[in-house]
Amino acid sequence: MQRIRFVPLLLASLVLAVPVLRADVKTQQKSTFKFAGTLGGVLNKFGGATTKEGLVTTSAIKGNRKLSISGDSGEIIDLGEEKVYSLDMKGKSYKVATFAELRAAFEKAKADAEKKKQEMKPEDKQQVEDTAKQYEFEADVKETGQKKNLAGYDTREVILTITAHEKGKKVEESGGFIMTTDMWLAPKIAGLDELIQFQLKYIKAIYGEAFVGDVQQTASTVAMYPTFKPMAEKMQAENGKLQGTPVLSSTTFDSVKSAEAMKEAKSQSQPPPTTGGGIGGMLAKKMIGPKGEVTQRSTVFTSSHEILSLSPTVAAEDVAMPAGFKEKK
Repeated sequence: MQRIRFVPLLLASLVLAVPVLRADVKTQQKSTFKFAGTLGGVLNKFGGATTKEGLVTTSAIKGNRKLSISGDSGEIIDLGEEKVYSLDMKGKSYKVATFAELRAAFEKAKADAEKKKQEMKPEDKQQVEDTAKQYEFEADVKETGQKKNLAGYDTREVILTITAHEKGKKVEESGGFIMTTDMWLAPKIAGLDELIQFQLKYIKAIYGEAFVGDVQQTASTVAMYPTFKPMAEKMQAENGKLQGTPVLSSTTFDSVKSAEAMKEAKSQSQPPPTTGGGIGGMLAKKMIGPKGEVTQRSTVFTSSHEILSLSPTVAAEDVAMPAGFKEKK
C-alpha cells in the first residue's frame, strides 16, 4: 500500500480546487509517530523510522510540486496532476499513484481496522464503543513564557490542550481523552507557512482534514478511538487562531479512565475482569504501574515534528524526477 508521511482523518468526498502557491521553499525536517504501551510495541514494528528514531526528510516546494527524500525513499507530490510519485532512491525507480487511488487505500485500511475491532471480544468492544458517547470538547491555550532559539528563529512556547468528556461531567468523572500539543512558535515565517499550506492542500485534496501520521496508523486510531477525529479537528481549528509559525511541536493523545473504572481497578490487584485480553485488556493493564499503583491517565500515542533548516532558494531540478529513474509497474 502507498505509504504517506502526512495523512488525514477521513473525509474522502471533498474535492479541492488547488490554487497556485506563492513561495518556494527548501527544508529539512524530522517527524516521529509512536503508539504507547503493549499495543504500541506491536504497531510500532511496522512504522519504520518514523516510529523508531524519527524520520529526517529533505523537502523542496516549487509552485504546485513538492519533492521529499528520506534515506532510500522519496516522494513527488504534484497538486496540479493530482498524482504522487513514490521514489526508490536505491533502485532508481518510481511508482505512480493518483489521489483517487490513495483515497481508496485509506478507505481499505480503515475498513480493515474496523473489521479487527468487530472481531474483538464483546467486553473489549464495549470499551472501545464507549468512546463514541456524546462528548463535549474544551480547548485551553497556555503561553508558558518560555523562549528559545530553534533553527535560527526566536520562538516562544505555547501549549494547546483539547479535552473530551461526557456532557455535563468533568473528564476525571466520566473518563475521556486529552490531546496536548506543545508548540514552539516563531514570528510568522513565509517559507514555513507555505510548507504547511502545501501539505494541507495535498491532504484536503485527498481526504479533507489533516493529521500527521501514517495511513495504517491513523486508520487504526480512528477505528479504535472514534473521539480522536473530532478532537484532531478541534485541535487544528484552535491552532489556526495562534499567532506565529510552529518550528517544533509535539502531540500526546491520552486516555482517561472514569471514576467508576478507577474505583473498580483500585479494589483489585489485577486489571478489572471486564476488560478482557484484547486492546481493552492491554490498556487496562497499563493502569497498574510498576509498583502496583493505579493510574487514571495513560498515553495512546505521541508524535512530533521539527523544522531543522530552511532556505527560500529552489531550482526547477530540486522538484524534478531524478535523472535515470524509470517507472516500475
